[in-house]
Amino acid sequence: MGYTLVYLSVIVLLPTAALFLRLLGLSWGEFWQLAASDRALAAYRLTFGASFVAALLNALFGTLVAWVLVRYEFPGKRLFDALVDLPFALPTAVAGLTLSSLFAANGWLGRWLVPLGIQGAYTRLGVVIALTFIGLPFVVRTLQPVLQGFETEVEEAAATLGAGRWRTFLTIIAPTLLPAVLTGFALAFARAIGEYGSVIFIAGNKPFESEIAPLLIVIRLEEFNYAGAIAIAVVLLALSFVLLAVINLLERWASAWQR
Repeated sequence: MGYTLVYLSVIVLLPTAALFLRLLGLSWGEFWQLAASDRALAAYRLTFGASFVAALLNALFGTLVAWVLVRYEFPGKRLFDALVDLPFALPTAVAGLTLSSLFAANGWLGRWLVPLGIQGAYTRLGVVIALTFIGLPFVVRTLQPVLQGFETEVEEAAATLGAGRWRTFLTIIAPTLLPAVLTGFALAFARAIGEYGSVIFIAGNKPFESEIAPLLIVIRLEEFNYAGAIAIAVVLLALSFVLLAVINLLERWASAWQR
């Protein structure tokens, strides 16, 4: 217990306390002016909006990926399963450079998408693409243990009683998976809010258009505007604490549901 408390204090509590101590040097009016400027509000809208959309996409397609990995056998399954963890192992800067080269006008995908009016690189869509890429493993890895522990005999019993596939899914499978899907959604959403490396290479980083909040913090630091950086960081930190609380509640709900 002693080692755990010391470790958490040094790694987590001290930096967090230092941030809030620096915040005490600002009055409420100064803090509000820095944290709620037009540029900061635009960055918040993009950061949280793109993170929410990316988390929704991951909740949908991550569920499908987890279902296929657990329920089906096919050639290359182990390789496909290992690729799910690629965003964990791949440096975020490399991911951003790769995605931007793919979706640029002369990229492998961009050369086909841009003529159709789908501009993936250097736009807000690029932010969603990058956040979806880095958040997918959270949903898949959260759902896999639940699917592995789900007894197929329950589905077979429902089929013998005359239930179709959709009715079985909606009344039996979906309620069981919902807590895990919500937990994976919250984890992917929280991860996307703080993402920086993969986004800045594909976003374009235009103020009021494709500039995320973490990048704005870095810009304020480069301008030696430490008060502005602290104000924006505190807003993100406070919202992160709220998300952590939601995640803990969802995990408890999932555990109670499974019991």
